[in-house]
Amino acid sequence: MRADDLHHDELLELDPEGGRIRFAGRRALLLDAVAMGLLRKYLVENFGQTAARTVLTQFGFAHGWRMAEAMHAEFEWRTDEEWSRAGTRIHALGGLFHVRPGGHGPLSKEGQVLLASYEAEQHLLHLGRSDSPVCWTICGLISGYLSRSEQREIYVMEHRCVGRGDAACHLFGRTREEWGEERADDLHYFEPKRLEEGLDVSLQRVMETLKAAERKLGEHRRALVQVVREVDAPSGLVARSAQMRRVVDLARRVAKVDSTVLITGESGVGKERIARLIHEESARAAGPFVAINCAAITETLLESELFGHSRGAFTGASHDRPGLFEAANTGTLLLDEVGDVPPAMQVKLLRALQEREIRRVGENKSRKIDVRILAATNRELELGVASGEFRQDLYYRLGVVEVRVPPLRDRREDILPLARALLATAALRMKRDPLSLSPAAADQLLRYDWPGNVREVENAMERAAALAAGSRVGLEDLPEAVRRAIVLPVTDGAGVRPLREVEKQYILAALELNGGNQTRTARELAIGSSTLYRKLKDYGALAPRGPDE
Repeated sequence: MRADDLHHDELLELDPEGGRIRFAGRRALLLDAVAMGLLRKYLVENFGQTAARTVLTQFGFAHGWRMAEAMHAEFEWRTDEEWSRAGTRIHALGGLFHVRPGGHGPLSKEGQVLLASYEAEQHLLHLGRSDSPVCWTICGLISGYLSRSEQREIYVMEHRCVGRGDAACHLFGRTREEWGEERADDLHYFEPKRLEEGLDVSLQRVMETLKAAERKLGEHRRALVQVVREVDAPSGLVARSAQMRRVVDLARRVAKVDSTVLITGESGVGKERIARLIHEESARAAGPFVAINCAAITETLLESELFGHSRGAFTGASHDRPGLFEAANTGTLLLDEVGDVPPAMQVKLLRALQEREIRRVGENKSRKIDVRILAATNRELELGVASGEFRQDLYYRLGVVEVRVPPLRDRREDILPLARALLATAALRMKRDPLSLSPAAADQLLRYDWPGNVREVENAMERAAALAAGSRVGLEDLPEAVRRAIVLPVTDGAGVRPLREVEKQYILAALELNGGNQTRTARELAIGSSTLYRKLKDYGALAPRGPDE
């Protein structure tokens, strides 16, 4: 018997007259999923989440252990490995979840991806989104089954969960020694370790654990608020402006499907960050995220980097080497600066996207790939298509969905939150106490246009964190280009402003920037000192001349 051969018609026995249902040779019950969700809600609301998780985890463990015994007694397995693999199959047939096709088992290095978990669904329905994974019964079930079939203690934990807002549930199974201190707190939910010790839950232990967990959670949240309070979007993105919120919302929506996405925008706006968000919010989050800058590699090397090569394919190819398409298998591959891919390479890239297979340099056989492709560029690919520099069919293949990231100057509401978050990160990396921006520094950050976008803000905040003498970043700690930025006059809701008012605002801003030095201001404005003096007199803004004037 093989695990893949298990089917409902062979496992399920109905006895309407006797009022019994048998599943895999053991009496079973049909329980409404919503009723199980209500039981969970009752346990959480009356005994706390820690107690509820303990009960459901150990209940699942006992259920999984018995199911493994039933499967061993009912069927003749080819190998013990098939008996072990049957656990996931049997639980999927029981309606508990759907296993991602072609996925790995929980004991593999990649872990196992589950879709449509009934437990995550019910937790969301009755208790809302959780801060942590919620498939407690399912983890217990698979742990119990594996522990019995593997004849060693296996504990299954979730790294990602739909109940926490992730695109899929991602499970890993390890022994207690293999988990080590990484998940020591979670292992407590499986105690007592032996089945015969029963499901006796000590209320005192539950309360002590709950208090400790709540205290630890409170400290963690306070630390997060202090360090990254400006980061209010997923995956560390700052999105206060309406434009950026729309970008994040579109990225999260497109992450749920497996379409190719083209991310466009100026250099430094955070295109790779958006790509990582799409990966982390997708069902492929358990797989690798691999990025390559296509502009930084020559055409001959780019083919080898993407597709790999066989031994002897060219001088220096001393052994077989898989490419990045294979390295990103089951995950996501980001083709950054895809607009710089040479025309000859565009043909090969198009074929790989269409056929979902690649061929290593120097090989004749094709290899199937399971990769989601994201592409990013700061070029206008439509213009490249019009000029013949970029293939039209490749453009359409890459741009199934386009996510355009606006430059920082067009979302000025994000400048200060982003600067504060990056300043906190820089201070933490330099092991400094938390830093804040002085009012003058904050005002100057808003005056600057940030042509380098987010990357330039990051560099400016790292410099500021290194130079700040106290707990505040002053104007003198900012880069020269930022310090010398002058606010540009803008129109208001009443329409176009008179030229005299615009000129006055600009001249006074230049004078302020030069610390009231009229000679330097006149020189930078390319007007005579007497002209500047006359205008300031008209504005009623004359200041005493300095010693060097």
